Amino acid sequence: MDEIKNTTATENDEYLVEVNNLVKWFPIKAGFFKHTVGNVRAVDGISFKIKRGTTMGLVGESGCGKSTTGRTLLRLQGKTSGEVTFDGIDIFSLSKEELRKIRPRIQIIFQDPYSSLSPRLPVGEIIGEAVREHNIVPSSEYDEYITRVMEVCGLPAYYKSRYPHEFSGGQRQRICIARALALSPEFIVCDEPVSALDVSIQAQIINLLRDLQKQFGLTYLFISHDLSVVEHISDTVGVMYLGDMVEFSETEKIYSDPLHPYTKALFSAIPIPDPDYQMNRIILEGSIPSPANPPSGCKFHTRCSECMETCKYVTPKYREVRPGHFCACHLYNSEEENREYAGQLDELKAKAEAEAATNAKKLKSASKEKAMKSLND
Repeated sequence: MDEIKNTTATENDEYLVEVNNLVKWFPIKAGFFKHTVGNVRAVDGISFKIKRGTTMGLVGESGCGKSTTGRTLLRLQGKTSGEVTFDGIDIFSLSKEELRKIRPRIQIIFQDPYSSLSPRLPVGEIIGEAVREHNIVPSSEYDEYITRVMEVCGLPAYYKSRYPHEFSGGQRQRICIARALALSPEFIVCDEPVSALDVSIQAQIINLLRDLQKQFGLTYLFISHDLSVVEHISDTVGVMYLGDMVEFSETEKIYSDPLHPYTKALFSAIPIPDPDYQMNRIILEGSIPSPANPPSGCKFHTRCSECMETCKYVTPKYREVRPGHFCACHLYNSEEENREYAGQLDELKAKAEAEAATNAKKLKSASKEKAMKSLND
């Protein structure tokens, strides 16, 4: 399996992936001429780095922008602004031909192992299609190479001629992993790869991913809702809320001492395997605001029990509160910053209220036009 391990990376560079102020908005169109009346702010200016050979976990509630982040990193969809650097290369500055050359080095494992595999192709062709397309190995070695890839992922060689509908969920996910691994990648986005599987199968897939990482020096972005799984597999963890990165740190630091109120609420829901342990659940009231019309200031202030007046109108700075521990929360402002914000509060309040009213009016108009169109149709 020496061919699978990529040797093009420069070992001197500490970080393989660097994201700087990444923004991805989806426009909301309305009217006969489809004018843009607003934007769904799926990813709203996040920054992080992933070291070579490590795993970064990305967690948050549904709709917070985790999967959009992963797909944008791989340029499966365009960006609105910001930078994504892979091995010193700006992904979005590449031409189509240049991007095609780098594609084998950046791969993704999709969430649903049922819909992400073509029902018309046998397993051997699913795994080997891109291998043949990118000329990973000579034609004479192709069949043997696919066999070795399958064996590494726990798939017997005789599965080659079978079709996806003949396999269980766990086996299908192994096929998805083999498909990604066959291209000798350095970076893999794991988009909730175990959420559709039973708990016992989840453990097998997680252990497989860890073994492959040790064997081939892979780097992962692991997106998941399961905080226990993320704690088990990740070296660093980022917490997203409504398109923003609210906290980021090493796994041990963030799980033992979370700083942001949202992170504390999330982690309070992790079950403890002790019948005598009294869980101190932090219940978040209300629902997640719309990413098309997010609240002013801190986006979490509408559900935060520690909300202050400043939180409603001033966006908190994403800063290094402790060594290696980043957080975006006004609880960690300096006294000088609090005095500065207090002096600007009236002006910021008026500006935020005016923007909210304008956005609400646009969205209401768009909804009305959409309703009228559906009635006419």
